[in-house]
Amino acid sequence: MVLSVLHLGRIDYAIGLALQKTLVELRHQQRIGNVLLLLEHPPVLTLGRNSSRANILASDELLATRGVEVHEINRGGDVTYHGPGQLVGYPIFDLRSFNPRLGAVDYVRKLEEVLIRACGDYGIRAQRIAGRTGVWTFAGGSVQERKIAAIGVHISRGITSHGFAFNVTTDLRDFNLIVPCGIADRDVTSLELETSTPPDFENAMHTVSRYFGQVFDHQVLWLESLDDLLPNPATSPAQDTPMTIPGDLKRLRDEKGTHFA
Repeated sequence: MVLSVLHLGRIDYAIGLALQKTLVELRHQQRIGNVLLLLEHPPVLTLGRNSSRANILASDELLATRGVEVHEINRGGDVTYHGPGQLVGYPIFDLRSFNPRLGAVDYVRKLEEVLIRACGDYGIRAQRIAGRTGVWTFAGGSVQERKIAAIGVHISRGITSHGFAFNVTTDLRDFNLIVPCGIADRDVTSLELETSTPPDFENAMHTVSRYFGQVFDHQVLWLESLDDLLPNPATSPAQDTPMTIPGDLKRLRDEKGTHFA
């Protein structure tokens, strides 16, 4: 199977949500294959289905002053932070396309495995922790495990959305705005903090995509633009739900030409 990978650059969170909605519907209709979106967001806090607003430590006034948006969404998990230097991945997968079909838990374990292997390329020993979704560094001496990647997914009729947030060169001070994922007794970390050589964001992106291909047993195909992914309405059969590019995303595409950067 082929996994189409598209790098969107830095886009607003609302635009990312709208694009996911469009692609999920197209995947339901079998008009596209499995897709991995890779991107960054401006500073934003997201509250999952199981979240508590009390885990946002900053006041609304402070968030507004710093230009940090807050979105309540339908993924699993508690509150998390997205911002520059963090590699965000949104896999739009049909779990029924795998043989054998993937269940929700197996899917999340595979996401963790991708990021654990990616950390290994940077000489970082990473692990799972029972009962805590995500990827963590190993403890050593007086140092506790630290979270380097958060995972929160939504699955509807077998189609996945949302995904992971991998701290590459993220400004970790922004996590002081929240109790990350509702876990107060562990810190967060990043590739930059854990390695002696500053990581290159593009290299990290390609490392993660390569391990997606390995772990999910797909051939990775990098696309140049959104136009390469979306079906051509002139050649696609009529559908009850027509394919539309979210307006804000279309404007972003038009401003940057056919390529995202």
